[in-house]
Amino acid sequence: MNTRHENRILFPILFGFFVMGFVDLVGIATNYIKEDFALSDTSANLLPMMVFLWFALFSIPTGVLMGKIGKKYTVVTALGITSVAMLMPVLSYSFLNLLFAFALLGIGNTILQVSLNPMLAGVVPAGKVAGILTLGQFIKSISSFSGPVVAGAAAAFWGNWKLAFGLYAVISVLSTFWVCYSIPQDKRGGESRTGFSSTLSMLKDKRIRLLFLGILFIVGMDVGLNTAIPNYLIVRTDMPLSMAGLGSSLYFVFRTAGTFSGALLLARVKPRTYFQVSMWVAILAFFFLLFVHVSWGLFAAIAVIGFACSSVFSILFSYALQHKPDRSNEISALMIMGVSGGALVTPVMGMVSDGFGVTAGLSLLLFCLLYLAALSMMIT
Repeated sequence: MNTRHENRILFPILFGFFVMGFVDLVGIATNYIKEDFALSDTSANLLPMMVFLWFALFSIPTGVLMGKIGKKYTVVTALGITSVAMLMPVLSYSFLNLLFAFALLGIGNTILQVSLNPMLAGVVPAGKVAGILTLGQFIKSISSFSGPVVAGAAAAFWGNWKLAFGLYAVISVLSTFWVCYSIPQDKRGGESRTGFSSTLSMLKDKRIRLLFLGILFIVGMDVGLNTAIPNYLIVRTDMPLSMAGLGSSLYFVFRTAGTFSGALLLARVKPRTYFQVSMWVAILAFFFLLFVHVSWGLFAAIAVIGFACSSVFSILFSYALQHKPDRSNEISALMIMGVSGGALVTPVMGMVSDGFGVTAGLSLLLFCLLYLAALSMMIT
């Protein structure tokens, strides 16, 4: 494949990772919606649950769908659903409509995550797959941390934070057409043997089971902290929401920096060592986050946690694929199903926050980090 043709295919796929990052808008959006509708923490945390619940339900069906229609049209379907989800809050701003829109966003993102990674891996030489997948996660991180900035800018300059959804809807539509018209249909769709029973049977393997729980907890940690940061900063320092929302952006900025540096360091350091050091650094920073009361200290702790946790998902995913490389389709669907951790952790955090305070709710995320630290010691 010549370079020009390779870029023609590669660029729209990589841009799909930018759209994949739109799902993290749910963090700052939850805080604005909570304020707009005067919701309790329990009710507000239904929104991220509506996004991430679908990772548990749609990951395996997406693997089956890819076997029938191929990766290209599976990705196009995901981008189309995301476009509709982003447009809905602009057309009708009600809590019920938002729940439906966030559910569609979760479905679209599930399909996109399961299908876009193998599509990207299939268009580059084998020796470049790890690097190009890391680049995709880097692009996704850029999109993730831009969400609170875009929402804050829309609120500050146009007086309507919901315009962020409109901008993302336009970008999603453009991405849909770019993939549709630039990428040829893959010819390997019919070769997939992924199914419900074959995928779920992978959980009988102890190593896969531990890694699946690790994926669940790192995503629960990521989504839970992203959702809780603005409200936590408001409670601790009385800063306005527009400024507190920048805490989420700071988290994603350092996650992005961590993804970039992690790609470089993992070429020289064993993943197990990198994983262990990252988890203990994150745990120390999290204790600091729970007990400090000054804004600079809170922002510093958020930055360190984001940096330390940035490469954990990729490390766990690579461990799973290397364990059973001949079952990569099933493992990919199963690991993405673990992203449903975002749906399981945040409602519990909301209920604890309503009953015992925002600090108590945030403390639940420490258990996620402790499991990951234990896993880093067990996995070789």
